[in-house]
Amino acid sequence: MQVLPDLVASDPVVVFCGLAGAESTKLRDHYYETPGNSFWESLHLAGFSPRRLPPEEDHRVVELGLGLTDLVGHWDPRWVEIDALVAKLDRWRPEWLAFTSKAVAHEAARALGVRRPGLGPAEWYLGPAQVFVLPGVSGANQRRDYDGRPTRISWWHDLAALAGVPGGPADV
Repeated sequence: MQVLPDLVASDPVVVFCGLAGAESTKLRDHYYETPGNSFWESLHLAGFSPRRLPPEEDHRVVELGLGLTDLVGHWDPRWVEIDALVAKLDRWRPEWLAFTSKAVAHEAARALGVRRPGLGPAEWYLGPAQVFVLPGVSGANQRRDYDGRPTRISWWHDLAALAGVPGGPADV
């Protein structure tokens, strides 16, 4: 399994966290580079980046005061490296840890023995960071229910507002 290096600003406001170990992550060179993935578009539309970055420019999140990491594991709840993620968050000290799907958040919750969160801000923290759960960004999650909302981007707008993103969400 290939695990990409963490890309994290020195004082990140938000660290986005996916799951290394999923089939789609095994042959990648950059974060969120699979076809149909909406991560980079959502990051821009919510106001976190001034333009839509291509996956090859994933390193630019550092310039934006953000971070990218993965919860390392397999689709097996008995093996998720939650302690490693908590140690990183203790070192980085972001305000928010944004899981990029409910599936990732549920793996973390299971490893911690806490209640599975829905979309939006969770009732628990991971290290110093409050958890926020975003709808899945994979191409397979294009036509799902977003907990009663018409689009996934509204959850991204909520995170941007909570994180105090300057300039706010881009016009949709």
